[in-house]
Amino acid sequence: MIKPVELVIFDCDGVLVDSERIAVRVQVALGAELGWPLTEDEVIDRFIGRSTASIGEQVAARLGDEAAVVWRERFEQLHREAVDAALSPVDGLPEALDAITLPTCVASSGSHDKMRHTLGRTGLYERFAGRIHSATEVDRGKPAPDLFLYAARRMGVDPGACAVVEDSRPGVEAARAAGMRAFGYAGGLTPAERLEGPDTVVFHDMRKLPYLLLEQ
Repeated sequence: MIKPVELVIFDCDGVLVDSERIAVRVQVALGAELGWPLTEDEVIDRFIGRSTASIGEQVAARLGDEAAVVWRERFEQLHREAVDAALSPVDGLPEALDAITLPTCVASSGSHDKMRHTLGRTGLYERFAGRIHSATEVDRGKPAPDLFLYAARRMGVDPGACAVVEDSRPGVEAARAAGMRAFGYAGGLTPAERLEGPDTVVFHDMRKLPYLLLEQ
């Protein structure tokens, strides 16, 4: 028997805040600067939805450990500057949050400092304060289920009663691996077909999310 949804778990980047486009631009620029030329599509495929540690491992394998440290430090600096200059909530997100009556939380590959910054810049931090979970708190990042299982445990909700809102392939894979229903937001950078799969609803307009949750 399918359990009713009791908790909505939101990814952060690309789901709550429109930061993935910024991150992709910065990663492409860093690759050109440090000796790993990458297209935007390659960055989306390799990095979007993955933890800082996972990205660092890829950079270290390609350029070495020292370059990976420089990459991470430069990314944090450039990303923060770009966020301060121009960051907004995902289109339709504030309206969706206003219409969702279920308990919510955040579970993101980003660090707490990063989320405090991005959610704070967009006026969303207070909506989720005390209910924000980071991949830095678990052993394995997405596509492993660890982060979402951790968030459900902290929130006191059975994984089978959780719905996850994600915009990346590793994210929806992590949700499915956790035994949760996945809602793949295809209004961002990841093509809809890369989000499709079992127990996954793919949608393009964040304003429709409250109604999709009611149908589950």
